[in-house]
Amino acid sequence: MTTTTRQSRHLGISIDRPAQEVYDYVSEPANVPGWAPGLARSLELVDGRWVGESPMGRIVVAFTPRNDFGVLDHHVTLPSGETVHNPMRVIADGPGCEVVFTLRRRPGVTDEEFRRDAEAVSADLAALKRVLERD
Repeated sequence: MTTTTRQSRHLGISIDRPAQEVYDYVSEPANVPGWAPGLARSLELVDGRWVGESPMGRIVVAFTPRNDFGVLDHHVTLPSGETVHNPMRVIADGPGCEVVFTLRRRPGVTDEEFRRDAEAVSADLAALKRVLERD
């Protein structure tokens, strides 16, 4: 079933590391393949743009500039040329933090595709937690 209604899912995970440490790691595009293989298996700087190989094909990723608010929004340009805006935040929570990714349902995406996208994002967030909580 395909829906035309815009829909969002907020997917989050608690990480037992200081918010600034998590933000510093995630805001470095070169680290993306280490925690988000669902987005990119590789990512390299090519002519000033972060270009990667993803399960969807060749993509371009552009993060928002570094900031003091924990904002990690990023745009992903898909092989089709479509650019998807991905809101993401690191929120301090005592000595740890929560990372929240807002998955926006694109027009024409079926319920099953949206569910699979949510599962892929959740898997990437779980990988981020594993990477950052390693001692």
